[in-house]
Amino acid sequence: MKIDKSLVKSFPLFEKMPDDDLERLLSQATIRRIPAGDAVFEQGGAATHFFLLLNGRLKVTQVTPDGQQIIVRVVHPGDLFGFAKALQRLDYPGTALCVSEALALCWPTDLWPRFIDRNPQLAITALNTIGQRLDEAHTRIREMSTEEVERRVAHAVLRLSKQAGKAEDAGVRIDFPITRQDIAEMTGTTLHTVSRIMSAWESKGLVSGGRQRLLVRNVAGLKALADGAKAG
Repeated sequence: MKIDKSLVKSFPLFEKMPDDDLERLLSQATIRRIPAGDAVFEQGGAATHFFLLLNGRLKVTQVTPDGQQIIVRVVHPGDLFGFAKALQRLDYPGTALCVSEALALCWPTDLWPRFIDRNPQLAITALNTIGQRLDEAHTRIREMSTEEVERRVAHAVLRLSKQAGKAEDAGVRIDFPITRQDIAEMTGTTLHTVSRIMSAWESKGLVSGGRQRLLVRNVAGLKALADGAKAG
């Protein structure tokens, strides 16, 4: 099945790539439809493919040596993921779970070196992606080491609203299903603690939820909490 280049041309990774190079790249890809709840790959599994998310959302989780599950990142449309080869790994460091029905392009991992040789922009994008992930990881480590839980939760919700938020009359809605357990796993705390914080925020008009669709009603108020102000 030939993949139309219009599917990806709008993504920053490909917008400057010549059409001939893009068509050659796409000719070696396959399309994979991922139902909500399915895993694209699992932690520790052989890294046989790498992927580009076309639509939908994924969350990448890791299980720590003591058995705790944490969410290390959310994959958004246009993101490369699963490119373990760029990290000098033979296995996937986490599990990629589909949060809302998704469509992805996939390529065999063995093609990665050839792709970056022929498409320097792909290598640059991969390095930038790795750099962004490291920066976010360092930020989250600093938050968990130095900040109270409410500030960490505020930072996490603000990041989600920036990365996947859609403006509405009532505020900014995070455009994929997100549970309180997910937020707990993002911030290194418990479901009970996140539920208590979110309930307090709802009563103050900062956020509202329903059907796992979180609406940030007062972005400025959340920013103030993230900066260390007390909820009034």
